[in-house]
Amino acid sequence: MKVVYHVGFHDGGYAYHLDDVWSEPFPSHALALDAARHAAERQRSSGSNAHILYQTADGRWRAEDVQGADRPETEVVDDVLPHLPVGHL
Repeated sequence: MKVVYHVGFHDGGYAYHLDDVWSEPFPSHALALDAARHAAERQRSSGSNAHILYQTADGRWRAEDVQGADRPETEVVDDVLPHLPVGHL
């Protein structure tokens, strides 16, 4: 499984998102990009085995045992930089 964080314009500033969920806005592109990189790093960090309960998109509840070392590959994609002229960050 691969988790991809995107950095973009959001709510009057810069933010990162995973699917449809956005972070809080940051005043600069650099801060949003740094926060996205930290989120991706945390996502890759091993933890303890756990029993989790979560709700799926269709409203059903599922229970699962997860291994703390079973972490996804992550990536950060900058959707802002390719659209800005040089010197506008």
